[in-house]
Amino acid sequence: MPKYVIEREIPGIGNSTPDRLSEISQKSCGVLHHLGPKIQWLHSYVTADKVYCVYIAPSEEIVREHAKQGGFPANRIAEVKLIIDPTTAESRLPGNG
Repeated sequence: MPKYVIEREIPGIGNSTPDRLSEISQKSCGVLHHLGPKIQWLHSYVTADKVYCVYIAPSEEIVREHAKQGGFPANRIAEVKLIIDPTTAESRLPGNG
């Protein structure tokens, strides 16, 4: 199943209280429950003015529907093509084939 990164522009989100973040998360989970098991929220990264969410979903359209039903912005949606990390470099080190 495809994985997506959703960029949400929300001015001041990084200054939100724990209660506000809990409220937003509860709203998101409620919409996800309504949409069914095909879409799954993995986690989000909160910066000063943006939230970057990682979802598993069958299509970009269902990700957009989640945003619409939840009242969340979805300024950019990008399908993840590959995942790399420090171990990716290890496969190219001398002696690793």
